[in-house]
Amino acid sequence: MHAATVTVDPAFVVGPVRRRTFGTFVEHLGRCVYTGIYEPGHETADADGFRGDVLELTRELGVSTVRYPGGNFVSGYRWEDAVGPVDQRPRRLDLAWHSTEPNTFGVDEFMKWAQRSGVEPMMAVNLGTRGIQEALDLLEYCNVPGGSFWADQRRANGVEDPYRIRMWCLGNEMDGPWQIGHKTAQEYARVAAETARAMRMVDPEIELVACGSSSSSMPTFGEWERAVLTETYEHVDYVSAHAYYFEEDGDLASFLASSVDMDNFVAAVAATADQVRAARKLDKRIHISFDEWNVWYQQRAESQPPKGDDWPVAPVLLEDKYNVADAVVVGSLLISLLRNTDRVHAASLAQLVNVIAPIMTEPGGPAWKQTVFHPFALTSAQAKGEVLRLAVESPVQETAKFGEVPVLDSVATHDPETGDLVLFAVNRSVTEAIALDVDLRGFPGLRVAEAVTLANPDHTWQATAADSTSVAPQPNTSAKVADDRARAELPPVSWSMVRLVRA
Repeated sequence: MHAATVTVDPAFVVGPVRRRTFGTFVEHLGRCVYTGIYEPGHETADADGFRGDVLELTRELGVSTVRYPGGNFVSGYRWEDAVGPVDQRPRRLDLAWHSTEPNTFGVDEFMKWAQRSGVEPMMAVNLGTRGIQEALDLLEYCNVPGGSFWADQRRANGVEDPYRIRMWCLGNEMDGPWQIGHKTAQEYARVAAETARAMRMVDPEIELVACGSSSSSMPTFGEWERAVLTETYEHVDYVSAHAYYFEEDGDLASFLASSVDMDNFVAAVAATADQVRAARKLDKRIHISFDEWNVWYQQRAESQPPKGDDWPVAPVLLEDKYNVADAVVVGSLLISLLRNTDRVHAASLAQLVNVIAPIMTEPGGPAWKQTVFHPFALTSAQAKGEVLRLAVESPVQETAKFGEVPVLDSVATHDPETGDLVLFAVNRSVTEAIALDVDLRGFPGLRVAEAVTLANPDHTWQATAADSTSVAPQPNTSAKVADDRARAELPPVSWSMVRLVRA
């Protein structure tokens, strides 16, 4: 058994736990919207067609924000097609996912769903096939009280009060050649800056996200951020980051170390943003919206869109079935996001329902939790107050992608109001358990209130509609506190949460 030690001190604060870290993503892709969050006629559906079982699971997941409506989809989206009388809305071809968009669910439906689920909306504008004017029209529709064409159109559609949406994404992955309206960094930077400037003329209180690189492996990564922020720095609040991970060729050790890449990604984007800040001699600091992240097996058959004359509505797309190792990696990526809370001010797990998602549904049938649901829900529920910087001593594991990597990945949060201390820990070891020893001298008099671990001797176990509970997190009875030291055993390929409270 490996042995690892962690020292926790209340003085070493990284930054606050940000509720926006626990965002997700709803795109018009596959079955995320249709038969996902929206299925009129389903036995749990309300009068607006929203699936009640999905609403309940969304609340249980602890979602804070939801990014909408894309994603690649937004770069060809005409938002005004999906407002007003449903029977008058046109059907359109969605070039991003080779599907047909019926437009029976649009801005007003999404906003009603967001209000009902208790989440903050994060709206994206189309800077692929459209530009400044269309972004202004959507902002006017959403945020202006009345007295103008689009604001009055919203009121005519039955929504008297403005939505006052705060967060807006200036396009999506415009560095990617797969993107409709793909642009060079200079082309995108110019339209993003002018769109941001104009949008602030309508509503100075909005927060704007400029497109960063769609992955750190893009050949333009780094230079894209520099060029975009040089042009947009004074007009935006965030730059986006996107990253997806998967187990490649049976290399479980590298997969379990995915958060190493996320940490490096955040550090590189932050450094680039700060370089622009220094060069421009500005006081303002740009932060990161990590608004797409997850495990995604992009080469699997379910990730391949239809072809030819087949343009279906809501096809089965990107419906990855997650196993225990996938859930451990999702838990580790959440640890990374918290650990970088000084620079990552918002994040969105992609996506919420059916499409690489923690929640799955069957049309006309049940909704159920994937393995990745659990670390997200528990971290969202228990991470409060401040994120602490830990001193960690851990054995290492050799990986093909990242070299030697500590087998323990961990972060802690502390709520000064209650005194609660919560430790989140991943054992990346493929074969060995960890005997964890936590020095709590900075937090005298604590006791274990709750300790749970997600693990299984078969790390490939997957949840199904018939059995989604066999490998839910289980109590970790090894967690004990004595003499201001907490000790616990962490099995290999596991994610754990230990909540400590005043005795």
